[in-house]
Amino acid sequence: LGLAWTPVGGEILFIEATRMPGTGRLILTGSLGDVMKESAQTALSYLRSQARHLNLEISDLEKTDLHIHVPAGATPKDGPSAGSTITVALASLLARRLVRSDLAMTGEISLRGRVLRVGGIKENVLAAARSGVRQLILPEQNRSDWPEVPAEVRGKMKVHFVKDITGLLAVALTHRKCD
Repeated sequence: LGLAWTPVGGEILFIEATRMPGTGRLILTGSLGDVMKESAQTALSYLRSQARHLNLEISDLEKTDLHIHVPAGATPKDGPSAGSTITVALASLLARRLVRSDLAMTGEISLRGRVLRVGGIKENVLAAARSGVRQLILPEQNRSDWPEVPAEVRGKMKVHFVKDITGLLAVALTHRKCD
């Protein structure tokens, strides 16, 4: 689950990923804008460059297509805040590990593996709370925005502030394997 800011408040984004036999393509669907497409490419490049360190299986990528889809395709989506969620979805595929189902996240990513500050934290957290989410992953650089969230909502949430993709994956991925 990703969190995104919109002009009318925060919202939950579902980000799906799958892999299939193919020719090494990254397929992106769901009416994504250029910034989200760049986030997906950045995530894949970072994960490929750190595959050994992160224990990811990439030996067959030239024979595999990876497909990322953000449902509600009729609604245009753009912005850097889905970078963390896209990275987790791809890492889940490449590590064959399940993503924790009880959390949502936001954060821009860098090619060097940093998780960067995003706007709209209060709106994003409120959207998560409305949806019943009780655990969040937020960029460390947004720690100063946490007090803007109403105290009654903060009290119901467990938040993990992360600085980098290694920390992001440590929180988001379970040790349970998936096919």
